[in-house]
Amino acid sequence: MKNVPKVKLGIVAVSRDCFPIELSRKRRTNVVKACRAKKIPIAEIATIIENEKDTLKALAELKERGVNALVLYLGNFGPEGPTTILAQKFDGPVMVAAAAEETGKDLIGGRGDAYCGLLNTSYNTGLRKLRPYIPEYPVGLPEEVADMIAGFIPVARVLLGLKKLKIFAFGPRPQDFLACNAPIKPLYDIGVEIMENSELDLYDIFLKAKGDRAIKAVARDMARELGAGNAYPDLLEKLAQYEVALTKFMADHLGASEYGVFANKCWPSFEPFFGFVPCYVNSRLAARGIPVSCEVDIYGTLSEYMATCATELPATLLDINNTVPYDMVKAAKKVVGDYKPHDLFMGFHCGNTSSACLIGGGLNYQLIMHRLMEPGKKPDITRGTLEGRIKAGEITIFRLQSTADTLLRSYVAQGEVLDIDPKSFGGIGVFAIKEMGRFYRHVLIEKRFPHHTAVAFAHAGKALFAAVRMLGVEDIGSNRPAGMPYATENPFG
Repeated sequence: MKNVPKVKLGIVAVSRDCFPIELSRKRRTNVVKACRAKKIPIAEIATIIENEKDTLKALAELKERGVNALVLYLGNFGPEGPTTILAQKFDGPVMVAAAAEETGKDLIGGRGDAYCGLLNTSYNTGLRKLRPYIPEYPVGLPEEVADMIAGFIPVARVLLGLKKLKIFAFGPRPQDFLACNAPIKPLYDIGVEIMENSELDLYDIFLKAKGDRAIKAVARDMARELGAGNAYPDLLEKLAQYEVALTKFMADHLGASEYGVFANKCWPSFEPFFGFVPCYVNSRLAARGIPVSCEVDIYGTLSEYMATCATELPATLLDINNTVPYDMVKAAKKVVGDYKPHDLFMGFHCGNTSSACLIGGGLNYQLIMHRLMEPGKKPDITRGTLEGRIKAGEITIFRLQSTADTLLRSYVAQGEVLDIDPKSFGGIGVFAIKEMGRFYRHVLIEKRFPHHTAVAFAHAGKALFAAVRMLGVEDIGSNRPAGMPYATENPFG
């Protein structure tokens, strides 16, 4: 994943001057040892924070060591002022954790009271309007703190990625998909850049890529990837030309950003001019950590990228598409298990999901577009999808979205793709999420989320929820278990 940041952790211990500094030093060293035992690379910063001058020393050491994600560790009560000044001045995501007392045999000279000190630190982060990562239970022994640090890594990766991300958009957001027309102002609030371009710009860079030396090599790589699924070998050079055009445009226009994603107009005017549908190229770029959303879904590609950063796996963007017929549910009773029919739905898109996430993926034509553009004709300009059954396994559906009045809201829900033949076309699978029916009604519909969802091919809810909270988003929906009603749920059923 070349388009995803590498997290470089550093740990700084703090010590209140009326407590033994050696207690923080020893506890910090033990946390670092526990991290190394768990193969978590982390830079141990020598300076311990007792006052503001120490903060400046620690900042210099962090910069020298190339640290981009900071663990602030209360080895004892800690000085809340200098501690939070360091969090404020550090240019990256910050986690705060505290030491638990190790033994009842040393609760006089060896008692650190970090449990108490973390409360003061929390108050001070509020004064400075900081949003550090605080684990669900942020006090522990060295091995426990090491586990907390491991949980911080994907959160930090998401935030570091967003901080240096640029979204390239091509084409106006379509009228018939008004949900994709969310205001872009909140992107700037969270540090994401955006470069909007027209469909003519997209066509122009495609035409200019013709004859590029890289095209034949990309076409050969496509043929290798598709294998027996290469139904249209004559199409590959056109698709390769489009891929080369996008990757070159991204390299030329990243500017001050380090990472890039795309939100591109893909139909209906695309096909007559380009001569194909772009889905397969989108799937290949997603496999490299460069999501390309269709229908100029800017928040869709943003959500995909966050899912990619959280998991370091390809993500996809799917329609929350159709119900699973009852006869299919009944026939697959053993696979369905404890899931209820309303827990199931089909996730579908034309063919933008990475081949690594599909069973029997192959090049095909887009049936819905074919009905519209080439009715009764042999498929030509509607070719270029990557179709196949989405592999069974863990998934997380996720979206970060702006409302019409520029407020960010989000949702996250974990589930799985079931090993059931969806008996349909496109990149498609049968998804199962506990209490999906209620989640669909009281989060997706009630909060007016669009039909596109980012899909992470792992359980990444913990990291995505934490990252969104650190962005300042307060409205985050999730699938509530039975017996825990939503605020809008009718109590009478």
